[in-house]
Amino acid sequence: MENFLGIFDKFPFLSDNAKAGFLSNLEEVKFEKGELLEQKGKVSEYLYYFLTGSARSYYTRENRDITVSFTLDGEFVTAMHSFITRKPSYENIETLEKSIAYRISHDTLLNMFENHPETERAYRMILEEYYIVLEEQQIFSKFKSARERYLELMEYRPKVIQKASVGHIASYLDMSIETLSRIRAKI
Repeated sequence: MENFLGIFDKFPFLSDNAKAGFLSNLEEVKFEKGELLEQKGKVSEYLYYFLTGSARSYYTRENRDITVSFTLDGEFVTAMHSFITRKPSYENIETLEKSIAYRISHDTLLNMFENHPETERAYRMILEEYYIVLEEQQIFSKFKSARERYLELMEYRPKVIQKASVGHIASYLDMSIETLSRIRAKI
């Protein structure tokens, strides 16, 4: 639990009362490799914080998985569109390894906003971070070469390379496995 308390470093403005309220509403969940946290067609009920482990978010198109993001320890994840709109999710989120996460339900989070208004600011900051990552990924995939995309992933998210399969990485970087293999061979 000590590692988990580091989450509050990102939100120094939270009162001790708000922190205690948040912690008391969290549920610890353990996942095996390949388990789905969120599933296409279902409404996302939880916001997860990964204590240990990793996950990937992906869509399926024409019987092909398209990886759109990775989650590592110390990061939040949910099927954000579904979590916010309360509509069925477009994406799946699966663990890449045994993982331990904490989750809070949508309804409980809304109650937290009522009882501890400063938690709404923390949630806004989580949403902003999520949006920035998505925007960077869009720019990343459209304006950089395959080699540049891989080198940036190596520099900024090296744990992804250690934890994800070659297929997942290639999909995330919007390239074929063969292209990724050629790039890796030249590095």
